[in-house]
Amino acid sequence: MKDAPLEPTATVPPGAAPRERRSILSTTEGASSAAFGPTDWLLLAMAAGIWGSSFLLIAIGLDSFGPTVITWLRMVFGFAALVVIPAARRPIDRADLPRLALIGVFWMALPMTMFPIAEQWIDSSVVGMLNGALPIFSGLMAALLLQRLPGRAQQLGLAVGFVGIVLVSLPSLRGTDDTALGAALVVVAMVSYGIATNLVVPMQQRYGALPVILRAQVVAIALTTPAGLWGLPDTTFEWRPFLAIVALGALGTGLAFYAGATLMGRVGATRGSLLGYLIPVVAVVLGVALRGEPLELISLAGMVLVLVGAFVASRAGR
Repeated sequence: MKDAPLEPTATVPPGAAPRERRSILSTTEGASSAAFGPTDWLLLAMAAGIWGSSFLLIAIGLDSFGPTVITWLRMVFGFAALVVIPAARRPIDRADLPRLALIGVFWMALPMTMFPIAEQWIDSSVVGMLNGALPIFSGLMAALLLQRLPGRAQQLGLAVGFVGIVLVSLPSLRGTDDTALGAALVVVAMVSYGIATNLVVPMQQRYGALPVILRAQVVAIALTTPAGLWGLPDTTFEWRPFLAIVALGALGTGLAFYAGATLMGRVGATRGSLLGYLIPVVAVVLGVALRGEPLELISLAGMVLVLVGAFVASRAGR
């Protein structure tokens, strides 16, 4: 079976009549239920690789920038990276603006505020590990909205991956109260991501990823600007942290969101969120190699399980 096109060809002319009315909290099946093809794996690897490295960039940014400033600036730089692309400025029906607002809240503003705050207390590699819970929350939300369970292969893959995430997370659960609080903030972000990955599927299928992500970024910028400005007095400018935030925004809030949203539209939220299983691998490797963060054997075993779970769940079937 051939890969589905990256972007839909239909566009919505300005002033067009609203299409089928859907609940704001709704999702749809992916465009394809076939096993992942080369394009799907490429999109998955691109999003997971960039997002996996984003926690290291956040850690570098925290060397001189406050957490709320980092969140705000990454939104601004992500918007700047996409707004120059003509396809990102395609029109969108007004009826869909509430859904776009929710995507801006749940996929950007809320979780990306949580990550820099959490990294004040826990290592970037641990934050990356906890991101492996994304497929669990995304799959649960898809089951609720679609009123059906994932296919058997997907259920098995999610179960194996969940065991792996438990093993990966055990070291952080043995930490201090601040460590536990940091982990809790990441879990809140994962629940938020689980909602957003489902909301973005029908929107990507209708408009393509770029217009959806660009409008969601506008919402996220509006929501994070007050806290970002409030944190400026406690921020000191240094080039290395600043360049890390520029990369975090342009890549992590620009290119990675394009790849992730496109993947969700192609294969559905449950299978598309498998990129969350690869994020811990990238985050741990970079955290250990570049910042000397510790890696326990039990976390390494968990990483193996999440990779196995990702492969199993990527097979054909709804």
